[in-house]
Amino acid sequence: MNREDFNLLNSDIIYFDNGATTLKPKILIDSLTDYYNNYSANAHRGDYDISLKVDAMYENTRELVRKFINAKKKDQIVFTNNTTDSINKAVFGYFKNYLKKGDEVLITASEHASNILPWFELEDMIGIKVKYIKLDSNHKVTMDNVKSAITPNTKVISIAHVTNVVGDIRPIDKIVKYAHSKGIKVLVDGAQSVPHRKIDVTDIDMDFLAFSAHKMCGPTGVGVLYVKEDLMDEVKPIIFGGGMNSYFEFDGKREYKALPYNLEAGTPNIAGVIAFGSVLNYLSKIGITNIEEKEKELKDYCIKRLKEIDNIIIYNEECDSGIITFNMKDIFSQDLAIYLNKYNICVRAGNHCAKILKGELGIKNTCRISFYFYNTKEEIDKLIEALKNPNIINEVI
Repeated sequence: MNREDFNLLNSDIIYFDNGATTLKPKILIDSLTDYYNNYSANAHRGDYDISLKVDAMYENTRELVRKFINAKKKDQIVFTNNTTDSINKAVFGYFKNYLKKGDEVLITASEHASNILPWFELEDMIGIKVKYIKLDSNHKVTMDNVKSAITPNTKVISIAHVTNVVGDIRPIDKIVKYAHSKGIKVLVDGAQSVPHRKIDVTDIDMDFLAFSAHKMCGPTGVGVLYVKEDLMDEVKPIIFGGGMNSYFEFDGKREYKALPYNLEAGTPNIAGVIAFGSVLNYLSKIGITNIEEKEKELKDYCIKRLKEIDNIIIYNEECDSGIITFNMKDIFSQDLAIYLNKYNICVRAGNHCAKILKGELGIKNTCRISFYFYNTKEEIDKLIEALKNPNIINEVI
């Protein structure tokens, strides 16, 4: 699907590391080049034609993001550097002021570092307590386990919609509905979900959503933080400087702009944001539902083929996303990834920034395959052929 749009796919590379970052289509490169060649002015700074064009293009992307996730207002869309930056802005720009000592924040052991470390820092700063929702035998989050983890002190659930290691799809709509019935806020890490399935923030009613452009064919250095409408006035800036203030005086009097601009201090990644708009149009034409269905087809096919190999261990066969986590018996995961690289097959190996998940999986390091719409069954067949190599142990060593 659309493979002709990706220059890197003209080589012999088989790219199965889309959970880390996706490949970039020609439309992204063309958009970046157009900005730098033809109207490379700053955003929200000038009163001349090319600067006004930048303003229009930049804000057009904000509107495209709003439509993509069905937010009510484009001012609910904050541009950041990445998902990590978005989560940090929510944690330290809102929850640091909202929470008090003894309040509890629920996460899971399979969260990415970006959705764990900020909460650990806040725990040290103000004395909140970070607690965990228990995972079931398939490493999934169930509503029963969510309800069991909640206490009268629970104030926040901060959770990935889709995890980046085992790829389980959490019942976010049910989690949010139940949490709100208990007066609990919900922050959703959408890094592995927004690029792959339809997300409607208004229907789900989540309080915060964080995701990155680079995991959905967009540029690196661009992220999004969505803020629920009734929280917009309560999110405070954590970085101060140009572009986020209305005025400041000699005596220290100052006034900051409203969301989203109070969280966008300094010159942003203008070219990246504008190019992200082109990518959003590109993905919308392909259709997010078509992307989801293609990934599911590839995942099911790959699981079937992997099970032909006796010494393959699959850790998340029951998950429905386009992520497969596996190992080969008697071969260290990084060694297996290096071996596959000899065949130009790119997979991820390691702990995948989910360092405390080892207690659930029973192993620290794994290999990960993660699909996107441009992958094919033929590529999977080549992976299987490499893994079935009778001399694989000798070649790895």
